[in-house]
Amino acid sequence: MANKDRNKTILLELGKLPENNQCADCSAPDPDWASYKLGVFVCLNCSGVHRNLSNISRVKSIQLDFWDDELVKFMKTNGNATGRAIYEKAVPAFYYRPQQEDCAVLREQWIRAKYERMEFTGETKYPPLAYTTGFYEGMLWKKGKEKGQFQRRKFVLSEKEFTLSYFNKEDEIVNWFNAIRAARFAYLKTAYPTGSDKELRTRITRNYLKEGYMEKTGPMQKEMFKKRWFILDSQDRKLLYFKSQLDAEELGVVFIGTETNGYSVSECIPKRTRGNRWRCGVTVDTPDRQFVFMCEQEREQREWVEALREVISKPMQPQDYTSKSHVTSIHTTGDS
Repeated sequence: MANKDRNKTILLELGKLPENNQCADCSAPDPDWASYKLGVFVCLNCSGVHRNLSNISRVKSIQLDFWDDELVKFMKTNGNATGRAIYEKAVPAFYYRPQQEDCAVLREQWIRAKYERMEFTGETKYPPLAYTTGFYEGMLWKKGKEKGQFQRRKFVLSEKEFTLSYFNKEDEIVNWFNAIRAARFAYLKTAYPTGSDKELRTRITRNYLKEGYMEKTGPMQKEMFKKRWFILDSQDRKLLYFKSQLDAEELGVVFIGTETNGYSVSECIPKRTRGNRWRCGVTVDTPDRQFVFMCEQEREQREWVEALREVISKPMQPQDYTSKSHVTSIHTTGDS
């Protein structure tokens, strides 16, 4: 049977040894707790973190808890020096080691990095950690100059440029826009290996011929008019319409062919309409249907008619027939 007093005395003496008389994790003096799974002596504060890592570490109080002979023997053959040799073998020179007075977050992350993630054993097989790649980005709260209020900002740390940059919302939008363009250009270089940079550049972002709101009615021209956001894509010969300007998916698509194939556009003033607030009409005739749209002003009416006539006057390309077939098959998704 284990001798409680003797084992307590042995543990107290082990804790006074130079290699054990400071907490293995935060260097606090005279630690009176120990992890009997890791074999290290720790302070009360660090023992709380270890207690949350029960699959890795188990702690007992040197003064208050009962220790059986096997556990005391394990502590004798290990200790903080042995623990450092295993778990701190390859700590990066820049990595901050928390001290006794540091906040709980620093303490916990250090302990988890050491024992749970085993980041410093020198045997890491997974990709380099974010803070060792020379580039790190994320969101932080930054105090403003004028009002002194904290605002959430994106920060980017670049080891290559020796800079810590932060961005407001507008900067982020521009950066995302250009990052997406870069990814799109890389894809196009693969998809069209013989295309020149000048040719591919025009495919990165569509410069639509015309965009804006019009009101639209249904196929019988007796339905209520609804306000929709329209985009005329001259490259694909499509007139797309959306519920609002920021919608990602269109409600419907109208293919715009050539005059010889039965397509035309004209200004009109419909006599019998329901629900429209605007009075300047545009009629688009296709082989299958007549579309009626209403514009708010005569200027917009003229611009839409001119833009649609420009597409109608362009000769059809072989790929346009495939596009037309696809538009016919999907027709509309939400509007008539």
